[in-house]
Amino acid sequence: MLKKIKDIQLLTKNQIGVLYMIASVMCFAVMDLCIKWLNSYPFGEVFFARFFFGLIPIFIIIPRDRWKDFYKTSRPGLHTFRAISGLIAFICIFFGLRNLPLADVVSLTFGGPIFVTIASILFLSEKVGIKRWMAVLVGFLGMLLIIQPAFTELNYYYFSPLLFCVFFSGVAISVRALSKTEPNYRIAFYFTILCTIVGLFTLPYGWIMPSKFDLFLFVLMGLCGSVANLLLTQSYRLAEASLVTPIKYLSLVFAIIFGLLIWGEIPKPLMLVGSSLVILSSLIIFIREKKLQKEIVIPRT
Repeated sequence: MLKKIKDIQLLTKNQIGVLYMIASVMCFAVMDLCIKWLNSYPFGEVFFARFFFGLIPIFIIIPRDRWKDFYKTSRPGLHTFRAISGLIAFICIFFGLRNLPLADVVSLTFGGPIFVTIASILFLSEKVGIKRWMAVLVGFLGMLLIIQPAFTELNYYYFSPLLFCVFFSGVAISVRALSKTEPNYRIAFYFTILCTIVGLFTLPYGWIMPSKFDLFLFVLMGLCGSVANLLLTQSYRLAEASLVTPIKYLSLVFAIIFGLLIWGEIPKPLMLVGSSLVILSSLIIFIREKKLQKEIVIPRT
């Protein structure tokens, strides 16, 4: 009887991967919510807390037998490039979350794969077919619709998520190279420790003692940010990318709900149309990369 119970596989790898992706989306949504909620605190303080508390999950997943040398690497230059690209990308997304409607920012971050495709052409000399070029053009059209207030209302903060996508492409091509020889915890460690140090240096320029509830949000933000990335990576390891990638776009639903209920942000029709085009573009790129058996690029930093 016990043997029969053990032989029963409750969930397939694909199903488990889907659950990881759903959990990742929820964690990212909570992180974004915390960043926007803590808008009254100095930028550097929020930035520092995101990565300082984000170190905790990374240290937890380091194997016990690697504690003495987990930081040793033969590719310091590439780690530096990945960390600096990620640092600038995250600064851009921070500015966006603190100054723009939540749904608009989340929609624009979906354009990461579009810029990764362009970076792959420029820096990796990859050949891109007509279908992916069409996907890039559709994605850019969608982005123009989303950032329309940047031109009509002179709200230039809309360019910060676009800059995030640009520097995300640097993150993507460096992670693609590093993942061939480096474990995930080492890649995450160097990025997170650099951001923590940079955030620490900003503290003398502004610090507000948080309330107990806000301190809870600081900790929650850091933990959710790191856990979300770890869950995302594990999801792609377990399940087919074509199955779990569409689930990622549930984050827009969370962003619309949070933005509407907490900040009264009503989605604009152009934003909804634009985000649909960006999502369509990203899905086409992911499907093409899967057919070409390329490594799937994780769409958050």
